[in-house]
Formats: sequence, C-alpha cells, structure tokens
Amino acid sequence: MANVIDTLKARGLFDNWTSPDLYKALDRPMTLYGGFDPSADSLQAGNFVAIMTLCHYQRAGHDVIALVGGATGLIGDPSGKSAERTMLSEEQVARNIAGIQENLSRFLDFGEGRGQARLVNNYDWHRQFTFISFLRDVGRHFRMGTMLGKESVRQRLASESGMSFTEFCYQTLQGYDFLHLYDAYGCRLQIGGSDQWGNITAGTDLIHRQRDAEAYGQTLPLITDSQGRKFGKSEGNAMYLDRNKTSCYAFYQFFLRSEDADVIRYLKAFTFMPLDEIAQLEEQVKAAPEKREAQKALAEDVVRRVHGEEGLRQALQATEALFGGTLAGMTAADLLPVFADAPSCELPAAEVVGAPVTKVAAASGLCKSAGEARRLADGGGLYLNNERVAPADVVSEGQVVDGQLVVLRAGRKNYRLVRLVK
Repeated sequence: MANVIDTLKARGLFDNWTSPDLYKALDRPMTLYGGFDPSADSLQAGNFVAIMTLCHYQRAGHDVIALVGGATGLIGDPSGKSAERTMLSEEQVARNIAGIQENLSRFLDFGEGRGQARLVNNYDWHRQFTFISFLRDVGRHFRMGTMLGKESVRQRLASESGMSFTEFCYQTLQGYDFLHLYDAYGCRLQIGGSDQWGNITAGTDLIHRQRDAEAYGQTLPLITDSQGRKFGKSEGNAMYLDRNKTSCYAFYQFFLRSEDADVIRYLKAFTFMPLDEIAQLEEQVKAAPEKREAQKALAEDVVRRVHGEEGLRQALQATEALFGGTLAGMTAADLLPVFADAPSCELPAAEVVGAPVTKVAAASGLCKSAGEARRLADGGGLYLNNERVAPADVVSEGQVVDGQLVVLRAGRKNYRLVRLVK
C-alpha cells in the first residue's frame, strides 16, 4: 500500500509536517490523533478535511484516535479567532460530545483491537488536575518566549480585543493532551488544521523534553472555494452532518452547487473515488460543463456516506420535487428546505381544506384572482402538490402534508408554499 502521505498529497489533504522523518516512520503502523472542538452538537462539512484524513490513515493500517475536547471545549481554542469564544457549560459540552461521537461513527471504524479507532475525551484526564498541580507538573515545561511567539498568540495580542490568560493557556492543555496520549497509547502523531501549528508543536516539544522521544505533527490545508470563501458555509450557514440541523436535501444541494473550478478538488478531498475516475470527470467538466456530472457524483457520494442510501433517496426525491416530481411520501420537514426560497404565505386551515384549489391559489397570491386561477387550471397549468388540478377540484384533508402545508404551482416553476394555521 502506498505511503499515506503520498495519498494525502495527491488528494490535496496535506499542508505541512514538523519533520520529513514522518514519511519513513509511517512505513510502520503508527498511532495518531485528531481533535474535534465540541462547540456544537454536530460536526459540519468544514470538518471533512480532518475526518477524511483520519479515514485515510485508518485505511492505511494506522491506529486512529479521535479526541473530543471536553476540557478544552470549556475554554475555547483561540486559534484563528479574532475574539474570545462564548463559554459553554459542562452540560452543553457533554451534549455536544455525544452528537460528535455519533457523527464520527459514520466514517471511522470504532472498536477494540488493532486498526480500530478509539474515541477519547480530554476531560477524563484534565479533571484530575488542580490548578496548582497543573502548573507544577505541566506548566513548568513551557517557556514564555516560545508561547508568545506562536502566530495565533501574536495576532491576538496585536488585536484590539487582546487575549485573556485563559486563552493564552490553551496551548498548554492541548500540548499535554499529546503527551498523555503518547503515554497511554503510544500516540506519536497529531493532525490538525494549518491554524493548529502552534498547538501541535507545543505537544511535540513537550514530548521531546519530557520523554526524549520524537513525535510528529501534520497540518491540513484550509479548503476554500474559488472565491476564497471557507469551505462548509452556505450563505453564512454551516452545513451540519445532523439532518435535523441540515436536511439531506440541503446537504445534497450544497455539493451539487459546487463551481466547476472547485468540484474536482472537492472530489479528491471529500470522496474515496479513485483518482483515475476523478480524472475522467474532470474531462467531462471541460467537455460538457452543463451536464454537471462531476457535481452529481460528488453530491451523491458525500450524502450516501453521511446519511446512507435512504438519505440519498430523500435528497434525490426532494430535488426531483423542485422540478415537478411527485411529493408522495414526503413530510413537511422534507419539503420546507426544498421550497425555502419559494414565496410562502399563511392561510387559515378552514379556508384551505375543502376549498376550491382555484380559490386557495388566489388567496395565496399565486394568482391575481380566482378567475385567473380557473383559466390557468382549465389550460392544465395549475398544480397542487405537483399534481395537475381541474377548475372544480377542492383541497382534501389528505392532500395537506402533515396537516401543515400544501404546495401550489402555476406553470413550470412558479411555486407558492401555503402554511396552514388555526
């Protein structure tokens, strides 16, 4: 099997390393870890770089540890931040960790024995320290000059908001995490985003001084789109792996909307698709960009791995619904994100159920009048839940999705979402 570093470089998942000796060291199985900040109860698309990197290491036969920051999450990592984070309660952090563990189980093989991933919570060891014992046993091994020289620290100290003592100490906690995992599991490699360089080297330096051993760090690139925007955001909204936060449809659409200039990089980074197949898709992007074959392959692959075959089916059905496909079997939760950008209104349930569709179309504003709606229906251009209606048809109770809404359409693309209220 190829060295995992070669794989990561070929797929755009490699930024830097603390020593090129790592390449040779990876000829043998190595234990490594990557950390996840429990600032929310679900990971998001922006975490894919770290997740996929851990997956590639596990596939190459290395032992993977996923660390959730139950302790460090109570403080907040200052790396890449212009202001101090909002403090979370212990209860919030515990809920978030449970959600992250579920997310990661979709990608990594957790279990006992060689080759199985392990999930750890750094609160389990940090809670054993008192402030004085941490300063005596750990803090004395960190030098102020080195800590002040970290890029994340220098940027914050130069900013208007400055940096609190709490945030300044964050690197000592993450550095000790690496030392603890080295002692407990023989962990010799930490991966993290490029903004984690200072925290990672704090750990490698601590292991070198305390154990006279070499440990390594590998950073991951910041993935942006062709406009320089951070990957994983959609108009300011995070794309969460929890379908209750981001629907399967919205997740699918996020990847389907990838620009031609970005889609091949995303296929390499966020799928396990063979590089020769990706090369073929790249040729299709050049030859027939309007078909969006690469975008479809990307969206289907990612949604299938995140939400399974059923999630992909729902996403494809919802996508079809937007273009006139059947709404049969879809719930209100399925439909709301599909028609989130369509005009909507609220009407009393008593004025919808049992009323002529033409009257509802006029009341909703889809048509200017009931007469216009009747003429539209007479010509075959009025639809209820994507089913063509006749001028005399009425809205039945069974056509109201989850007792909450109906979807009207005039012509091919003019939609109106009607929410029923009491």
